[in-house]
Amino acid sequence: MMDRRLTPANGRVAAAHLQGQVEAQYFSEGEPASVSAALADLLKSPGGARDRQLTYGAAVTVYERHEGWAFVQAQADGFVGYVSEEALGPRTAPTHRVATRATHAYAEANLKTPDRAFLTLGARLCVTGQSGSFLETDAGFVPAGHLLPLDRPEPDPVAVSERLLGTPYLWGGNSAKGIDCSGLVQAGLHACGIDCPGDSDLQERALGETLAPGTAPKRGDLLFWKGHVAWVADPQTLLHANAYHMAVAHEPIASALTRIVTQGDGEVTRHARLTPTGA
Repeated sequence: MMDRRLTPANGRVAAAHLQGQVEAQYFSEGEPASVSAALADLLKSPGGARDRQLTYGAAVTVYERHEGWAFVQAQADGFVGYVSEEALGPRTAPTHRVATRATHAYAEANLKTPDRAFLTLGARLCVTGQSGSFLETDAGFVPAGHLLPLDRPEPDPVAVSERLLGTPYLWGGNSAKGIDCSGLVQAGLHACGIDCPGDSDLQERALGETLAPGTAPKRGDLLFWKGHVAWVADPQTLLHANAYHMAVAHEPIASALTRIVTQGDGEVTRHARLTPTGA
């Protein structure tokens, strides 16, 4: 059975490559677009529950526009859903990404001018010039120290994720305004140029090498439970976005393991270690 989260088909329309595999009124090659809003909810259905979020500059393929909603598939992880048509613009060619927890885009190269947008970690921008300590982008003027070129991946996904410490927990969140466990892992890996699915069950199936029970954890490992994932920050400490703290937090591994079992969410289902290529 196809996973609806990764299958661009909604009954009315389906991606052309799915012809013969799914039923639809018509099939489409789709049209390229990019997210032009600072942050857009990716919904299960028009006006429905949030599955994930898309940040500024994210590339999508639009398969249908219907009654103010666009049925899209995200390029970064293949996730499918609905976003408001107003959140989309023409496909852009970003050159840089936000490397800090968040930043502001200003109307001019001056921090006292109006801010146009709040841009979260991972937002993708087209840099067109520089003015003093600001880079001119398609979103406005952004402090140069807050951006990194897309062709310069970072070396430590845990360090990237730690920039979001204290961020409120948000189911389906992918930003500094709110994030969940899988969003935190994805943010760290994408900044390091490593492909990563959007949800924890997909991540459990796709990421790293499975380690034997009892293997000593080390920084950069991933621990999975049913419906949850956490980074290993060091051999004694987890880093995760979780509903217990309602935030991104460090937590001792030993106490977290006990707490999670006690609250009825079971034992660790997989201990994974990323390979050098992030396979």
